[in-house]
Amino acid sequence: MSPFEWVSAILILSGCALAFTASIGIVRFPDTLTRMHAATKPQVVGLILVLVGTGIDIRDDVNVWMLVLTGLFTIITAPVIAHLLGRTAYREQRERDGIF
Repeated sequence: MSPFEWVSAILILSGCALAFTASIGIVRFPDTLTRMHAATKPQVVGLILVLVGTGIDIRDDVNVWMLVLTGLFTIITAPVIAHLLGRTAYREQRERDGIF
């Protein structure tokens, strides 16, 4: 195995481990805001690690640019989705508690 394959394998396995811990956090955490944290931060970092590892593995292929676009789209959209989800959960909780 070449050093590139070792680095690629380590990055992909690290990304998979982060994505796995994020999925456990989504199931185990009690409320929406902590689940949102588990759904965004480790999940996005795990995906980026997997994409970088795959990009190193297929570095001479044209499809590397598709991996770059996937990573950029994820980095751009994940904070927006998390913000909207958190704001909605906060507003619904305030309405449930009777605070307007």
